[in-house]
Amino acid sequence: MTNLNFSRRAVVAAAAGLAVAPGLGGTAQAAVARRVTILGDSITAGYGLPASQALPAILQGELVRLGASARVVPYGVVGDTTGGALNRVDRAAADADVCVVALGGNDLLQGADPTVVRRNLDAIVRRLKARGVTVVLAGLRVPPLLQGSYAEAFNGAFASVARSQDVLFIPDMLNGVVLNPLLNQRDGVHPNAAGVQVIARRLAPVVARALATA
Repeated sequence: MTNLNFSRRAVVAAAAGLAVAPGLGGTAQAAVARRVTILGDSITAGYGLPASQALPAILQGELVRLGASARVVPYGVVGDTTGGALNRVDRAAADADVCVVALGGNDLLQGADPTVVRRNLDAIVRRLKARGVTVVLAGLRVPPLLQGSYAEAFNGAFASVARSQDVLFIPDMLNGVVLNPLLNQRDGVHPNAAGVQVIARRLAPVVARALATA
């Protein structure tokens, strides 16, 4: 009985030692546990694509390739706007180390007031930062053929929030993908698998940097 009790104590002690001792896998486990959420719309939700080819899965793979292991969790709703996302930002913040805010496409399609877009984005970023989440703001720019005062104001909304809130910023997440038939599905709006690859490769280095500072 004494030997059995000693063996049990030894196992418990060894397990406790593994849990706290440096260099025995704890760092790797912590790295895997890092959580990146994407607060977005149909692109984040993977519209028209299997989950394995959608942005969250591809971004996670790109992060691993860069040596920044993390679990990427999607919070994308098809058709969502900055206003809609503001109502669910707290869920995207739960247990997140980093949150990528990737919104604006539906605001643009609806001709939303850029002032309202900026106000919503600002509120989203503030809420995330208040929860201790590192933010990456993925901007969106109006296509060149639609340039004008509205385009300037809309484009400026993202840059303004990034500057005032001092967060990592990607000026145009969809650069080179928008209106490119080779990188979009038949609807001409949603990226295909190749388009998602372009987006993920653009996001990954910035998200990896955010993870390093989170």
